[in-house]
Parts: sequence; structure tokens; C-alpha cells
Amino acid sequence: MESPAEFRDFAALKREKFNDERISTITSREQINTEHLIEKCFDRFEQLKCLDQSLPYFYRDQHIRYLENALRYLSSSYECLDSSRPWLVYWILNPAHLLNFKFSDELLDNVVDFLEKCRAPTGGFGGGPGQYAHLAPTYAAVNSLCIIGTERAYEAINRKTLKQFLLSVRDPDGAFRLHVDGETDVRGAYCALSCAKLVNFSEEEEKEVFRGTADWVASCQTYEGGFGGAPDLEAHGGYTFCGIASLVFLGCTDKCNLDRLLKWTASRQMRFEGGFQGRTNKLVDGCYSFWVGAIFPIVKAILMKNDPAASEILQNHLLNSEALQEYILLCCQKPNGGLIDKPGKPQDLYHTCYTLSGVSVAQHCSSYLQPYVLGNPENELLPVHPLHNVPPMSVINCIKYFQKCSFYDDEMSSDKSDETNNSKPSS
Repeated sequence: MESPAEFRDFAALKREKFNDERISTITSREQINTEHLIEKCFDRFEQLKCLDQSLPYFYRDQHIRYLENALRYLSSSYECLDSSRPWLVYWILNPAHLLNFKFSDELLDNVVDFLEKCRAPTGGFGGGPGQYAHLAPTYAAVNSLCIIGTERAYEAINRKTLKQFLLSVRDPDGAFRLHVDGETDVRGAYCALSCAKLVNFSEEEEKEVFRGTADWVASCQTYEGGFGGAPDLEAHGGYTFCGIASLVFLGCTDKCNLDRLLKWTASRQMRFEGGFQGRTNKLVDGCYSFWVGAIFPIVKAILMKNDPAASEILQNHLLNSEALQEYILLCCQKPNGGLIDKPGKPQDLYHTCYTLSGVSVAQHCSSYLQPYVLGNPENELLPVHPLHNVPPMSVINCIKYFQKCSFYDDEMSSDKSDETNNSKPSS
């Protein structure tokens, strides 16, 4: 039986603070300032814990209210994301599920109506009604419809034109542009693969659409072990997640160096803060709780598949789950709802989504069936799929729906072929 999650020794933890060795730079000063803000959060918690032993806990009701208000009405501060509106929907629906909250059927039907308007005639989805198709909002729209999980939601995904769109943004070397004539990076490959898996592309379709993609993605791994956005670029948490997830989708994880990947990933967890940074020598950021944190269960599953004898060693956590949960619970929550990058920053939907996804991964990534929850047992979040970042059952239900559609399409094609043959005059 796994021992319960415990808080770190905050007094001893102060020894882990950054030492600039008396050479002050902009980077070192930012790190020291960030640690100071986080230390204040830790100190305040220690005092409050003496008064209320149930601390810490998620401001669950406040977060739900924040998400529900955002789905109904967004402030003018979100105008800059007019070309990312399916993302806003996804950043609301996914954390709401993690908090075990379901929106009304009427509201979800309205969401489906809106996402249908974002569907481009060329296939895929744009960032808003009437906008050009783009792989990023396509991924967000497909994920959102997958979470809603009704027949109407599934029908809003045109599988045939989606495939045409993916082919239109595919380069000859297997890389993907985010839109026609747009930039190429590993996010494009990941978004394309995630959508293709959810709508159940056949093996033949995958070979057609993703020919050469595995080699191109593998070429993005750097000497550090992480993945850059494209070959010869710096390793980055978000791109690293996209890279290894893409290779898992393609069944080609042997094309990357897993030892270097795991070392790079483990090195991104900050010793004092407990959260993750996205790149070497950068500050902690709540969103990497998922982008980096989800790499651990992915790599763990690969290693256990490659070497079943390693399962006993891998029962232990590859990341410090308590430290990550500490950082999110104590430093990244706003009492009025929503979560943040780091202390001193405002709440936003993006960080609300990925901080909660990261905590879910940390709680459920163990091989044991019992969740690994820090603090109040009510802090437990629902599990999330580490590859798609949507509910695991939503993935299964979506694939099953499109499997059924593929079966009916094949049956109809066969019937039409028979009718054609029967209608030919005999010689």
C-alpha cells in the first residue's frame, strides 16, 4: 500500500533556494524574486495550517464559477484571442470535467453550435467563425467536442474533410504546417495525430497522412534530451510533450533516446518551488505541470512495455508528486477562482486548464489504483488522458463512435459496389 502524500519540510527546503554565487544577472534576480514570492506562500500556509488542519484545499466552487462565467461571457481582455476561440472553449470544458462539474445540456448544445460555425469548408476548424482552418484550433475543437461526447458533438466533426485538411498542411518530409503556407513545428504533427486518433483513422489512412512524420519528429530531439519545435532548436517543455506523444501515437518511440528524455524531463522540476520550468534556466510556470508532468506517465508506460521486469522499480514516482501539488495548491490558486502561472500573475483560462491537468496527472500517474492526493482528500481531481489531455472515457467513446461510422461507411461502399456490378449488362 502506498504511503499517503506528505508536505515537504519547508524549513529544510530553504537550503534549496537559488545561489547566484555573488554574480547578479537579470535571470538570477528574476529567479530570486520568484522564489521570494513562493516562500511567502509557503510561510503563510505553515501559519494557517496551525489554525485549520484541513488545509490546503482547492477553491473548487470558485474555480467552477470562474469557468462557468467564462463560458457564458468573456471580458474584453480576451479580445486578443479572437483567433483562438475553440481554445477558450477547451480551456473551460477540460478543467470543469477535472473538477467533476458538468454544464447544462442547453449550454453544451450552444457550444456545439458555435464550434460548427468555426468548421472551415476546406476541413478542420478555424480560430473563429469564417476564419481559415488551423491545426491548433482544430485540435482544440475536436477535444472540446470529444469532451461533450453527444452524437451532435461528434457529428460536428467532418472526418472526410478533416483528412483533406491534414493532407493540405502536410510537407513531403512528414512535417506539418499549422495552416496552409504557415510555419512548421512539432505542435502541428501532434495536433494532427491527436485528431486522427480520436476520429479513428484507419491504418491505411495513417500511413498516407503520416508518412515520414516519425522520422521528422525524432529529428527534433536535442542533445539535451528534450524536443525543440523543429530540428536544431532549443528543447522546450511543450514541444517535448508534443514530440514524445506523437511518437507514441505512431508506435515509433524507439526512434528517440528515452534515457536522455527522462533525464531532461526530471531536471525541469524546480527543487525549491516544486513546479516545472519549460526550458533550462527559466522560471517556474504552472502550465508546465501538464506539458512536462504528463511526460512522466508516458515514458513510464513505454519503459514498462519495453521491459516488464522494470515494473517494480517504476512503481516509485518519477516526479515529485507532493512538490508539484504543493506548488499548485499553495501558490497558483486565486481565492476568487481561476489558477495562475506563478505568484503575482493574474488568473487566466489557459493556466487554469493546464495546472489542473498537471495535478490530475500527478495524482493518478502511479501504478496503484489509489490516487496520490496531497492534503484534504477532497482535493482529488478526476483522471485525465496523458496523451490527449481529455477524460479517458471521452477518448474511448469518441473512438468507438467513429469506429461505428467507419463500419457503416464501408458497408455502404460495399453495397454501392454490388449495385454497380449487378446493374452492368451481361455479355
